[in-house]
Amino acid sequence: MKLFIQVPCLNEERTLGMVLDTIPRQIEGVDEIEILVIDDGSTDRTLEVAREHGVKHFVRHARNMGLARSFRDGVDYALAHGADIVVNTDGDNQYKQEYIGNLVAPVVRGEADIAIADRQTAKIAHFSWFKKRMQHFGSQVVNYAAGTRLPDAASGFRAYSKNALLKLNVITQFSYCMETIIQAGNKRLRIASVPITTNPKTRESRLFNNIFQHMAKSGGAITRSYLMFKPHVVLGWLAAFFAIIGAVPFIRFFVLWLMGTAGGHIQSLVFGTTMLVAALLCVALLVIADLQRTNRVLIEETLERVKSIEYGRVDDTRIRGIRAAVISGPAASTDASSYRED
Repeated sequence: MKLFIQVPCLNEERTLGMVLDTIPRQIEGVDEIEILVIDDGSTDRTLEVAREHGVKHFVRHARNMGLARSFRDGVDYALAHGADIVVNTDGDNQYKQEYIGNLVAPVVRGEADIAIADRQTAKIAHFSWFKKRMQHFGSQVVNYAAGTRLPDAASGFRAYSKNALLKLNVITQFSYCMETIIQAGNKRLRIASVPITTNPKTRESRLFNNIFQHMAKSGGAITRSYLMFKPHVVLGWLAAFFAIIGAVPFIRFFVLWLMGTAGGHIQSLVFGTTMLVAALLCVALLVIADLQRTNRVLIEETLERVKSIEYGRVDDTRIRGIRAAVISGPAASTDASSYRED
């Protein structure tokens, strides 16, 4: 079983060495461990530091493409080079790499398709009270959208099985964290939570300027992902709301008409008609969204088959209950000097 540990980096020359030095070289149930550094347009010595620490696998972006794109490109590279499990960590030394063994254990044993580290944010000293509350609230929103029970949905320290990566498709431009959980939950993948502790803060986040920008972008990503899988919930409730609001003026006008005082209340009919038209539009959008959802499912199934052919199919049976991947096609090159640049 081959494990790829990918480290997305943007100008991390100061902390990358500490991350690479603490990555375990042996993990129970894992035969090979490879380290992949994803350079997302760094302008410092990030690449040189990685090479000095013996890293032989790289994905390089000529300019900054963002965390979601870095994650996606790293996964493509890892799968193409025979990865059975992919762990995503950070180059800022936020996470303690000695927990990687704990993180991959549920995946190696076949008990989970995805394992997500629980940073226990309520205990993180440098998190403000407001940030802790927002982290908890955000996790609850994601859990509702995904049908999961994860204590730390925003954690980027994760392990993915090959089977899970073949099923997931990252389309957001901000961060893959929320989107992949919602996809995994709605695709009935098994997700485990692994408690960890984190290192002291080394720098401010480069994903967002402040917590409100983070909330806005995360909220947009959650809403978009939720609508992909459950458009009927949002549009159905909107249609019902507009229909009820539209029916009230008509009922009021009808009562007044029975009482002989309906004159002068034509505006009630105008307002009610507007609301009923809005309800009909929601129903029409619901039909279109449902058709698009059906097409998306068919496209994703086709894409999963294409990935299986390109990266090799997954066999969920193995001696001693350990999950493994069986490559059905020609294996991709695993040249030690492998390098990809976008």
